[in-house]
Amino acid sequence: MSQLKDQMVTFLTNEEIKEIIENLAEQIEYDYDGKDVVFICPLRGSIHFAADLMRKVDLPQQIDFVHVQAVEKGGAIKIVKDISVNIAGKHVLILEEIIDTGRTLSFLRSRLFASAPASLKIVTLLDKPARRELPIKADYIGKTIDDRYVVGYGMDSEEIGRNYPDIYTLKN
Repeated sequence: MSQLKDQMVTFLTNEEIKEIIENLAEQIEYDYDGKDVVFICPLRGSIHFAADLMRKVDLPQQIDFVHVQAVEKGGAIKIVKDISVNIAGKHVLILEEIIDTGRTLSFLRSRLFASAPASLKIVTLLDKPARRELPIKADYIGKTIDDRYVVGYGMDSEEIGRNYPDIYTLKN
């Protein structure tokens, strides 16, 4: 049985991903020095990124998970699993593996703002602005990419490829 990655080429190696994460962690530590932070990990794709970033950020921290999804392509967004941590008055960072259209992230950001955090920022490993449907920007960006389909390190193709340690793109 061939793997999906056999039809793809490496876009970012795990070593390159680790370097990006170390740079993001340094920025977050600098900006939040002396503060506690709450990481919000949107399920399922961000789990790898969240785990690796949390291990690199040397600050008091909590994590919670949320699962939001589009009901239908281009349609309404719904909460499948909401956060359980009280974020009122806390410094919150949403950890995204990739920002694409921005629809679910925009919905999530509005939902979290309603809980009155002290601050709310977005951290993304990959930013794909060419696909943006809503004007949402990350506060911390690991790497900006062009409009390409990527798989691996949490990102999938019909649930396949999330476990790949590298990030791959389609062969052209």
